Amino acid sequence: MAVIDVPGFVAELKDHSSDHGFHVHDERHFVETYSLHQTWEVDFHPEEGCGGPLDLHLALEVDPRVLLSFEDAVMALPEDADPPEGFEFPLSFTWSLPPLPHGPDLLRLAIDLAGIGGMELPLEVSAIDSYASATDGPERRLSVVANHPVSLAKILSGEEMLCDIFDKCLAVSNYLLESSPAWLSG
Repeated sequence: MAVIDVPGFVAELKDHSSDHGFHVHDERHFVETYSLHQTWEVDFHPEEGCGGPLDLHLALEVDPRVLLSFEDAVMALPEDADPPEGFEFPLSFTWSLPPLPHGPDLLRLAIDLAGIGGMELPLEVSAIDSYASATDGPERRLSVVANHPVSLAKILSGEEMLCDIFDKCLAVSNYLLESSPAWLSG
């Protein structure tokens, strides 16, 4: 029996995101057959943004070597010992918007979002300009990414609820939703 119920943790994340003002749309689970590396993906957005331009994608990457090492370390502990720290899964949040005719100043946006995410949720802002043909103008797509490590010890002890992270994700989502009409009008 596994020490950590990863599918159960993902289900708790989905339920907990609803408690923080998000609406879950879709979930996917991928398993690489050779290495058994797993990725859990959840698509959701703020409840106020239903049908809006903002998409938010959560991805939890499960490295089987980390999971098995953590299980070995837990099994070697005495009965009442705390689980060992230092074992983590990467959790990423990715916000995306449709092509923006009047995209934002990326530096200004990065500075504004840094104030929202703070040290707990560092955010990376990027944009891609693409050209459908040589005679067409560029289409700019905006992407914001945040990475957060998830402690296996906290998952095991039931302490990894990510309340602060979901609150910050909601604030970032609301900022992007409020700003997007100016970027989309053309």
